[in-house]
Amino acid sequence: MAKPQLRLINRNYTCLWSGQAVSTVGDYVFDTTLVLWVGTVLAKGRTWAPLAVSGILLAAGIAVFLIGPLAGVFVDRWNRKATMMRTELVRAGLVTALTLVALIPARDLPLSAWLTLIYLVVFLLNAASQFFSPARFATIGDIVSGDVERARAAGISQATVAVAAILGPPLAAPLLFAFGVKWALVLNALSYVFSYLAIRAIRLPAGQATAADAHESAGEVEKEVENRFRSLRTEFAAGLRFFGRSRLLIVLLTMAVMAQLGTGALNTLGVFFVADNLHTATHFFGFLSMAFGIGAIVGSLCSARVTGWLGARTLTWLGLLVTGLLVLVYARQTVLIGGLIVYGLVAVPVSMLNTAMTPLLLKSAPPELLGRVVAVFNPVNELAAMLSVVLAGWLDGSALLGFHATIAGIHFGPIDMIFTGAGIFIVAAAAWGAVALPGDAAAAPEPAMQVETAR
Repeated sequence: MAKPQLRLINRNYTCLWSGQAVSTVGDYVFDTTLVLWVGTVLAKGRTWAPLAVSGILLAAGIAVFLIGPLAGVFVDRWNRKATMMRTELVRAGLVTALTLVALIPARDLPLSAWLTLIYLVVFLLNAASQFFSPARFATIGDIVSGDVERARAAGISQATVAVAAILGPPLAAPLLFAFGVKWALVLNALSYVFSYLAIRAIRLPAGQATAADAHESAGEVEKEVENRFRSLRTEFAAGLRFFGRSRLLIVLLTMAVMAQLGTGALNTLGVFFVADNLHTATHFFGFLSMAFGIGAIVGSLCSARVTGWLGARTLTWLGLLVTGLLVLVYARQTVLIGGLIVYGLVAVPVSMLNTAMTPLLLKSAPPELLGRVVAVFNPVNELAAMLSVVLAGWLDGSALLGFHATIAGIHFGPIDMIFTGAGIFIVAAAAWGAVALPGDAAAAPEPAMQVETAR
């Protein structure tokens, strides 16, 4: 009897996955380090420190909103492996440049210069990611065959991100406070170099080519790109018309926007919540992401079975409801252990409802319109997240500065008041979904609409 072999689908996917695993851990270390660096070092003691931290998330969101809808067009034109390799080199170069500047003592540069540089690097890194992510997604389709194996690859990728969320953030605080910010930056730069080498080792199937490869010898690339932009405008307009006529899509988008307006505060003010409400040193901040990652893994393992029990529609609004209620509980936590437990529990329904929304979105439109549906859904959702980040930073750093009140015998400060409002927003989104989400029959796209918009 042959001995079972341990393998990760195939050699090519193993290379791609290993690069993702290392670079994702590096990204989590980098993101957490920047939040801590800005919030507790560069802007330490400043009343507008929450606004400075929110600028990091805002810079990332702007990159997604501006670059994301168009990046896929260019990725379709370029060689995917080369796109991923070049993107990793660009990201490694950006982080290396920031590392070199970080060798300068913080006091030798104006605070405005530091923040501008950090925001610029974050924007460019996330802009590059908009090219890397679709190229990686398409490459999985080239190197992994069959629905079962591709589903397995997607599951491995999601689990990898969750594990990175557990491992990465706790490394950031010790690196920053014990060794300085430059070492956390070096770690992230090296992770991109490792990813570059892993992608380089991939052997794509013979004969794979992009549209640009096919026309390059004939000198038709510029004409093809011009035609692509013209077609893009026409098809995007058709997608907008379809989106506006779909009750399911409008309700899902409304729910997502309302939820984002609530959850953005948790990301923006997390480090300040640890210090002010959980009464804990800020170097424990990374453990919040660790707790969330553990909860996300648990939710992912249970989501398929729960979706089968309740159905995608019910799990979507019910998951939001449970999330909102847990956020209300999280806002009242005053010790680290309680905050970690509740924040980890928040991740469980979040991962479940994310799984439940996927089949709803997939059946919301015919296959030829799904790309345009996502091109509308994601940027609007990202815009809501950006507004939430700005609003949370402004409330804590300005409007609610020094706020203290007692309501029904419960004391509220600025951050827990904002988190309470976030929980209420999420509960409201769940209530709207429970009432407004159409049933399965109404959710399916009409055949006539498919023909009209596909012309």
